[in-house]
Amino acid sequence: MSVQDTSIEVRYGWVILFVSLIIHTIGLGAPNILFVTLKPIAEDLGTARAVPSFAYSLLMVGTGIGGIGMGWWLDKRGVMQPVLFGAVMIALGSFLAAQSEGKWSLYLANGVLIGLLGKAAMIAPLVANATRWFDRRRGLAIALIASGQGVAGVIWPPVVRYLNDAGGWRDVYQYYGIFALVTMVPLALFLRPKPPAAALGPATGNVSQTHQVLGLSSNTVQISMWIAVVGCCAAMAMPNVHLFSYATDLGFAPVRAAELLSVLFGAAFFSRLGFGMLADRIGGVRTLLIGSSCQAVMLLVFSQVDTLSGLYIAAFMFGLGFSGIMPCYALLIRLYFPVHQAGWRIAAQYLFAALGMALGGWLGGAIFDYTGSYSDAFLVGVCFNLVNLVVIAFLYSRQIRMAQITPVAS
Repeated sequence: MSVQDTSIEVRYGWVILFVSLIIHTIGLGAPNILFVTLKPIAEDLGTARAVPSFAYSLLMVGTGIGGIGMGWWLDKRGVMQPVLFGAVMIALGSFLAAQSEGKWSLYLANGVLIGLLGKAAMIAPLVANATRWFDRRRGLAIALIASGQGVAGVIWPPVVRYLNDAGGWRDVYQYYGIFALVTMVPLALFLRPKPPAAALGPATGNVSQTHQVLGLSSNTVQISMWIAVVGCCAAMAMPNVHLFSYATDLGFAPVRAAELLSVLFGAAFFSRLGFGMLADRIGGVRTLLIGSSCQAVMLLVFSQVDTLSGLYIAAFMFGLGFSGIMPCYALLIRLYFPVHQAGWRIAAQYLFAALGMALGGWLGGAIFDYTGSYSDAFLVGVCFNLVNLVVIAFLYSRQIRMAQITPVAS
């Protein structure tokens, strides 16, 4: 019997994918608000830029921690319930953020309501659920949902910039909360069907009876992947969070700065789909190495460029590179570990990704406050990126070594 005959993929899986993409894109409006209104928030609250940067960090940490619970909820009851709950929490958090008079209410709104209880349901559970609907095109499926980051990056910065110019950052949060509530709740109902029964069967891949992966203990491989994702995401966060502020600091108009984010995330959308298909062909580890290497190079470019044309090129190239990284981790988890552990393991990976994003987002603001420049922040990002490359290269070397002993999937 052919692989085609035994595939678990069905037509409704594509409905799951596109609905998940839309929900993820809407959920990503919250961090984009902080990207674009970082300076106005700091000025209005009379604080340093590290305060809204830290609000972003709390949002990401909350998303990661909450994702563990949401992943467990997914494993037990399916994906619809956590997504419904998360949609309501994002709306409530946005309403609270709009009323913030100091840093603590801003932290509570973003860290707890939007992050821990809201956005936590909008990425790891959606990705884990998608892996249970697809096997032959799993890389493309994961990449499609993850490409919500690119779609959001194209749509949200100009929208947020327009609303902020028209009424201020508080109105932005207010309108976003209403929009999230009236769109995400009905969309979540499309996620009710359970994935194909075959997807819940025994795991396939490199998990042995002795729980070894690539000749190492499964815990060693999992921890290595956590270290790797912290490194790449800390580096990734610095341009994502601070590019808008960096451009306006250089004297460019806010509309141009918003366009830079749109260029970056627009390139990421198309590139992520390409990387997903590439991962289906050459494997997740090699695809991850390519994406991480591209990201490191473009961070070096960001540290040196200060012209508008140079920033457009750097943003485009950075978008092409960094977008290939995150989908690969979910692919590796589904390859190496049992399917019934996918929910919490993918959520745990996103937790450490969120920690990396939080660290990089906060550190970028803190370095600016200390030095008055973002160039040093981008160079620090390169150092974090090198950590990622070393760890992934180590896993790849183990993969090659094991392939010499017995055939191992990429």
